[in-house]
Amino acid sequence: MSFLKNSTSFTRYRIIDEVPKTLWPDLPDLLKKYAFKDIDDLPEDRGWGWACFEDMLDTEWREFPPQKGGDYITFMLRLETRRVPPAVIKKHLGLRLKDELAKVRETGKTYVSKERKREIKEQVMMVLKKRFLPIPAEFQVIWNTSTNTVFIATVAGKMLELFEEYFLHSFGLHLEQLTPYGLAASLLSETELDKFDQLEPTSFRM
Repeated sequence: MSFLKNSTSFTRYRIIDEVPKTLWPDLPDLLKKYAFKDIDDLPEDRGWGWACFEDMLDTEWREFPPQKGGDYITFMLRLETRRVPPAVIKKHLGLRLKDELAKVRETGKTYVSKERKREIKEQVMMVLKKRFLPIPAEFQVIWNTSTNTVFIATVAGKMLELFEEYFLHSFGLHLEQLTPYGLAASLLSETELDKFDQLEPTSFRM
């Protein structure tokens, strides 16, 4: 998802750790260190990493640096997922098991062992994964360094979990989602928050 579209859904975070001043000069190198790496020629189901905000193919930030005017840093979380349709797996696995059963019958056996079936399935999956290219997705990120707030253009739960974990892995900083209540809590004093917690919903039905 993109902040550059007319409309988008996003999730807002705050960084709950103290951000060391030494992070800022190291940030471009950290983005490159944990940048996305292609899985086209690998048997992986998923691959992810940081990429340029303006161009998901640029993992070196050659044209557009992550630092923007003012207090903003931008980049994206690029995710690629390889999916082999279940019907394709069923077909090719069935063919291989049929051939294997014919071979074992020649030795006097009447079935393929469970361990051998598992080996065959792994072999079939390895072959099929090489035939299906991963599907790319991009989720843009905006980091306000003065307020330590971070925005990512997605509301999908699993993507947010991945983003939080990878952000911590890359920068050593914990994120906390700013839900409406959390945002209110960050703006109110302790006394005001106690009063806020005592509010009850009002029904306007006549």
